[in-house]
Amino acid sequence: MKQKVIKGVLTTAMIVFAVFIALVSFRYLSFQPIDLISNKAPHIRSSVLWLTAFYLHIGLGALALLIGGFQFIGKLRDKSTGIHRTVGKIYIASVFVSAAAGLGIAVFADGGIAAKLGFAALALLWFYSNYRAYSAIRRVDITEHRAWMIRNYGLTFAAVTLRLWLPLFLAGFRMDFIIAYPIIAWLSWVPNLMVAEFIVRSYGRTATVGAVAGQAAA
Repeated sequence: MKQKVIKGVLTTAMIVFAVFIALVSFRYLSFQPIDLISNKAPHIRSSVLWLTAFYLHIGLGALALLIGGFQFIGKLRDKSTGIHRTVGKIYIASVFVSAAAGLGIAVFADGGIAAKLGFAALALLWFYSNYRAYSAIRRVDITEHRAWMIRNYGLTFAAVTLRLWLPLFLAGFRMDFIIAYPIIAWLSWVPNLMVAEFIVRSYGRTATVGAVAGQAAA
C-alpha cells in the first residue's frame, strides 16, 4: 500500500510538472519573437528553416510532454484502451517529428560544441527510443513497448528538468549562462534516462516474480 501511495504521488507530481511546462511552452505558438527566439542572432531567427524546425520541435514536443504522462496512469490505460491507443499514436508521431526538428536546431544551440552535442544526443536517443517503442507495439510485445516508452518519456521530461536546473545553476550557483548551459544540455536528460532505466529494470524484476508466482500457483 505504501509503495502504491509513493508511486501515485510521484506520478501525479510528474504529470503536474509536465502539464505546466507544456502549457508554458505553447506560448511560443503565438509566433512572436520572445525569449529563446529573441536571443538568437538575427541571421538565425530570420531563417525560415530554423523557425520551422523550432516551432515543430517546441509545439509537438510540448504536446508529447502534455499527453505522455497520462499514459502511465494504470487505471486510465487499462479501462480505456481505445483512448490509450489513440493518444499513443499522437504521442509517437509528435516525438518522431519533434526529435528530428530538435536535431536540426541542436546545431544552433548556445553554449558551444558541448551543448550542441548534448542536445543532439538527446534528439537522437529520443527518436531511437520512440522507434523501439513503436516497433515493439507493432509486434504486440507489450513488455518491451512499456520499457521503451518509460525510457522515451524520461527523455521527453528533459523539457521539465532543463527548466528546473537552469535557474538553480544561474541563481543558486551564480554560474554564467555560457558555462552552465553546456552542463545542463547533458544534465537535463542523462539522470532522467538513468532513473527510467532503474524503473524498467525494477519493473522487469517485478514482472518476473509475478510470472513465477503465477506458474507456481497453477
